[in-house]
Amino acid sequence: MAKVLLGFMGSGKTTIARKLDPDFVDMDALLEDRLGMPIARFFEEKGEAAFRQVESEVLADLLKTDQVISTGGGIVISPRNRTLLKQNPDNIYLKADFETLYQRISADKDNQRPLFLNNSKEDLATIFDERQIWYEEVASQIVDVSRLSPEEIIEELK
Repeated sequence: MAKVLLGFMGSGKTTIARKLDPDFVDMDALLEDRLGMPIARFFEEKGEAAFRQVESEVLADLLKTDQVISTGGGIVISPRNRTLLKQNPDNIYLKADFETLYQRISADKDNQRPLFLNNSKEDLATIFDERQIWYEEVASQIVDVSRLSPEEIIEELK
């Protein structure tokens, strides 16, 4: 059974996945390998529908494993992905309020996310609100990470 970490960008999915299992799967990195190019470029060249199809195929394969998986923040956009996730018993939504996430994303100069760079704060808040409902829909566990350190989040998950 896969342990799937879900949440908006800046929620700490990759950080927590790495602490849970050094051999975790970063789904975005795996997708870029499969696509042979950065996700943003694939989006531009082939479109979102083509990307979501590949993403669903990769997710379906990963859910058959016992690995810890750090998903991309948009994994819940696709109804097919939500259906797949609902069949997995261990989906952890790392939840935080929008302002906390926005501050984290703004401060992260090493990982400049296209969604962040190409949208206003208001647009990002709208995207956040839309996705939050979907994260909650597929989550088997919700952890409010707004004021927790990575170590405290790990403790909460044990």
